[in-house]
Amino acid sequence: MIRKILVPVRGDGKGDNVIAHAAALAHRNKSHIVIAHCRARPQDMLPYGVPLPAMFRKQMLKQAEELADTEEESMKRELQALAEKLDLTFQDVPNGGETATVGWVEEAGKMVDVIRRHGRLADLIAVPQPDVDRNLGANSLKAALFRTGRPVLMVPNGVEAPTELGRHVTVAWNGSLEASKAVTMALPVLRSAARVTVLSSGGEPVSATAEDLVAYLAAHDIDAAIHRFEGSGKVGKALLAASAELGADMLVMGAYGDSHEKETIFGGNTQHIVDHARMPVILVH
Repeated sequence: MIRKILVPVRGDGKGDNVIAHAAALAHRNKSHIVIAHCRARPQDMLPYGVPLPAMFRKQMLKQAEELADTEEESMKRELQALAEKLDLTFQDVPNGGETATVGWVEEAGKMVDVIRRHGRLADLIAVPQPDVDRNLGANSLKAALFRTGRPVLMVPNGVEAPTELGRHVTVAWNGSLEASKAVTMALPVLRSAARVTVLSSGGEPVSATAEDLVAYLAAHDIDAAIHRFEGSGKVGKALLAASAELGADMLVMGAYGDSHEKETIFGGNTQHIVDHARMPVILVH
């Protein structure tokens, strides 16, 4: 079961939607959501490379600390109101899987460090889809994928959270190491789904086939079907189209079989999905 979901947040306006998606999954699994707020350090808010008189520097540090305190209290109040709206019990520790709960932790420093510290002991990390136009969110996704070893739920921008998430899950399968790791790490999600569909283009001649995967899932009491799609051209686009056609509400896939830098520069299946997904995607690297 998914017992702990980490949601790292900052004041970028995307936190509420990510929390709402995490809540939809938490209600299916009776999970505890941990909201990790990345608090700016006062020294990071000083102008870089500008010499300041000691008294002026002290005054600016004090003001920065007070501003961070105000922001923290404001966000915590907003979270408590959102938790009530989402039918989440607000408490610092889980209640043993009786109901979905949510808690809050505050961490000073960089978002990458907050994700690395708290993410490695989470069952799932939920982050927003990167906003290419505003250059926001890419570092959070990269930190979650490459610094924690945990599955990452990428929440699409501007897509309202359903009341339930993970009823029909599609699995992108090509027999790769990344795909097999994604399956094993997403087993709790697949086990709680009402329907699981394996997406395959049949291009795994020397690796485990889609039929092999269905048999493996059956050993875990998961009934899965196979949907084949045309594998030529843009596979990422085909995976999203097939998932939408089947009415799935979540896609599970291995991420960045090629290096992140190579896919970002030259394009790739994962990068296409990161850029264009309109449904929640669980990514595993």
